Amino acid sequence: MSKSHIALLSLISLAFLSACSSTKLDNIAEVTGKAVAPSATTGAVSTVTGVVADHLNPSSLISTQRSVYFDFDQFVVKASDAPVVERQGKYLASKPNVVVRLEGHADERGGREYNLALGQKRAEAVARALKLYGVSDAQAEPVSFGSEKPRAEGHDEAAWSQNRRVDIAYPNK
Repeated sequence: MSKSHIALLSLISLAFLSACSSTKLDNIAEVTGKAVAPSATTGAVSTVTGVVADHLNPSSLISTQRSVYFDFDQFVVKASDAPVVERQGKYLASKPNVVVRLEGHADERGGREYNLALGQKRAEAVARALKLYGVSDAQAEPVSFGSEKPRAEGHDEAAWSQNRRVDIAYPNK
């Protein structure tokens, strides 16, 4: 059995185990000066004027936890990032009209072409993982920025580990 098959099986197993736990919604915040509370069914925030989707609510986990990180020279989704993938996947599956861009990144090591290819493979790996939760191919567009858009400036492992990632980019409206 290949490493990618083992990793995928681990991700699926972790997803089933985490489905048995419950997530407490503690985020009661203020949006645009109006009191808000998360909906029990969708997690969206409702205001006096309407409902703000989680991907637009700056205090929701959907909005704040949008990155999946990778080990050096790897494009396998790690078990430690399975909760992020699961949360994003379930959310997107419940919103079939929402389309995201999966932005693959690499650290500065390696050539330009290599890093672009690695970023693309990472974005495609996240797309495959999201599909396990019902996200359609049309909802997630994998793209690569290679090492062109680092999150952390620096030339050490601390910076590189922040730059080896896929960001899930939602539309602004």
